[in-house]
Amino acid sequence: MKVELTIDRTKNLPDGAIPAFETELLGRLTKQFSDCKLTIRRASNDGLTVFGGDKIEVEEILQEIWESADEWFY
Repeated sequence: MKVELTIDRTKNLPDGAIPAFETELLGRLTKQFSDCKLTIRRASNDGLTVFGGDKIEVEEILQEIWESADEWFY
């Protein structure tokens, strides 16, 4: 499975947020999907593309990560 996530470049994120988010997301994705590749980049808008997997499951994982940011980011 391949997951491509774009984050709006106009959003102000704390220093280190994207690498920390990438580590957390990839860890959770590989627990559920054994062969998973992840790409995160800044772009003109937010977006999520999932190839070879269930987009709804990935969206749920993303939601859990954003809601638990206090646990894994700080």
